Amino acid sequence: MRLAIVSDIHGNLAALEAVVADIKRRGVDRVVNLGDSLSGPLLPLETAQYLMAQDWIQLAGNHDRQILEINEQSGEDDKYARAQLTGRELAWLATLPPTHYLSSEVLLCHGTPDSDMTPFLRTAERAATRQEIEARLGDTRAQLILCGHTHLPQSVRLAGGPWVVNPGSVGRPAYDDDTPYPHVVETGSPDARYAIIEKAGDRWLSSLLTVPYDHRAMAALASSRGMPNWEIALLTGYMS
Repeated sequence: MRLAIVSDIHGNLAALEAVVADIKRRGVDRVVNLGDSLSGPLLPLETAQYLMAQDWIQLAGNHDRQILEINEQSGEDDKYARAQLTGRELAWLATLPPTHYLSSEVLLCHGTPDSDMTPFLRTAERAATRQEIEARLGDTRAQLILCGHTHLPQSVRLAGGPWVVNPGSVGRPAYDDDTPYPHVVETGSPDARYAIIEKAGDRWLSSLLTVPYDHRAMAALASSRGMPNWEIALLTGYMS
């Protein structure tokens, strides 16, 4: 089995198309999307339509859920995406599950098995401790867990436990967050990220991949939408 894992596209269709072109060049059996596909000031409608045409396994991330639960307190990224979508795209978004077992040994989730808001391998700006990761596992017995949410590519294999892999973000290389306290998350590169996971015998192998694309065009689009924080992130992979 050879899987391509994408996550956290955030409406960045140009980045997604570059990743898909790279996936096709490498060849895989299936593509998995771990969610947070549309939120942001880029191309949420076009990205939704692109994803709806694929035969991928796709999850809902926290921002996908928040788009469906939009209210006056919602963030501007979610509000913008919601305003661009029609009933058809919203209906599709509502069908996406928060988790999915690809097999008895492979679990897909956006954050952790129990929460689309909790980062699995990070705690704010630092790497999660072994004890934190073990607590976030809950009662899952999967041998391989694929997660997103943090936007940072990372692979952790616990001694005697499962392997947890985050492919990083296709479309948003840096962001700031207020939870659990104000901090920034930065990859230091404007490129798109994804992963390929494959099974060789009884072992899983992981490749964390970086794909360049026309990030300047997407940064200009964010600027035209009045989102300078997105513009900087898309241009540099940093928040300042």
